Amino acid sequence: MLDRASLRVLSEALAILEQGFSSLPPTEQTGGADPAFEGVLREVAERLRDNYPYFHPLYAGQMLKPPHPIARAAYALAMWINPNNHALDGGRATSAMEKEAVAGIAAMFGWSAPLGHLTGGGTMANLEALWIGRQLSPGTVLASSSAHYTHGRISAVLGVPFEEVPSDARGRMDTDALAGRLARGGVSTVVATMGTTATGSVDPLAEILALRKRHGFRLHADAAYGGYFGLVGDLAPETRRAFDGLGEADSIVVDPHKHGLQPYGCGCVLFRDPAVGRFYKHDSPYTYFSSTELHLGEISLECSRPGAAAAGLWATSRLLPLTRGGEFARGLSRSLSAARALHALIQKDSRFLAAFDPELDIVVWLPRARTAKEASARSRRLFEEAARRDLHLALAELPLRFFGRAGAAIGRPDETATCLRSVLMKPEHADWVERIWGIVVEAAGNSGVER
Repeated sequence: MLDRASLRVLSEALAILEQGFSSLPPTEQTGGADPAFEGVLREVAERLRDNYPYFHPLYAGQMLKPPHPIARAAYALAMWINPNNHALDGGRATSAMEKEAVAGIAAMFGWSAPLGHLTGGGTMANLEALWIGRQLSPGTVLASSSAHYTHGRISAVLGVPFEEVPSDARGRMDTDALAGRLARGGVSTVVATMGTTATGSVDPLAEILALRKRHGFRLHADAAYGGYFGLVGDLAPETRRAFDGLGEADSIVVDPHKHGLQPYGCGCVLFRDPAVGRFYKHDSPYTYFSSTELHLGEISLECSRPGAAAAGLWATSRLLPLTRGGEFARGLSRSLSAARALHALIQKDSRFLAAFDPELDIVVWLPRARTAKEASARSRRLFEEAARRDLHLALAELPLRFFGRAGAAIGRPDETATCLRSVLMKPEHADWVERIWGIVVEAAGNSGVER
């Protein structure tokens, strides 16, 4: 199950890398020759077995997607050098790779000359985007109540006011509520979420852009989860419309370590106007001597950053170009198809309440019951029964309004229930939906979920 074929190719690539330093005098490196090395590594392998099988299609719980073998191998290869992409002194080759890989991500949104770089993940990337927003126009930051909680925390760190805008019955920002709040003034930045982490909902970006024309706020798109889905050709029309407007945002965050097939941690922040780089300006008495070119550390709040992450991302985009209809895009399309297929099975089963149609590859549902409390208890029991059968789902606390009239029958629209949630982000999930559903049905029979 675990890829080992790539180890041979990695060993051959390591020999090529070593040849690039053949002029150096030999130096002793013990490493694997240490007698204790093998024993400790075996112990690490044993310890790592205490994990869920994130790499397997029967893991359909949290947002954990295995890196592509080329990303894993390129990352490992770079670790023999361990470059630091803070400055060209520390990562010449991988700094160039980062710039090229980031340019490829920017091109997905029609940007040819933005300012951008990799980060440790979406949290740091969003921090930089909101920090730039504060530098340009200090004021209130707005995000949907379904947006990632990190925006509220980041705003607190930055010392700027933050307010939630209610979400609608499909987990998207309520643009009527947004318009009402904008009318009161004082808003500097609106965060549009392009794929919420709970349900994969995509904020109505076209409507938000129309409001920007009237109110002049800065628009930040948190596309950490959903950013790559703009390459998919069979999105729902309103979702397609939202992604087609991404190029109009002032800043965009994408997480390659989610749908970009990269190891953790690898985020990316992009700014449409490269002139915002002036806010990063700083002087260092010791870091920059080998080149007069722009260093990535001069456009990043982070200092030390792994060049290995850039190598992995560059290699992946080289093997799987970010083009509509290409192999990379087809993998995302298969994940979307898997989510739609599972959602259809849930809709047909009288034991469950299905939420709205999935926009990306996340599905949420709820066992039928007389009350939200009872439905929550059934969700938790089914979650445990499924895990006993090696199917790993997730639980999410979601409002009953997501379940329409059926949800209203068991509680208030704003009342929450513990729901079952599946993230079908592996392309292989398209081939495993029937098997996953079979386990769900069997687990339901043993957890008190009745027809």
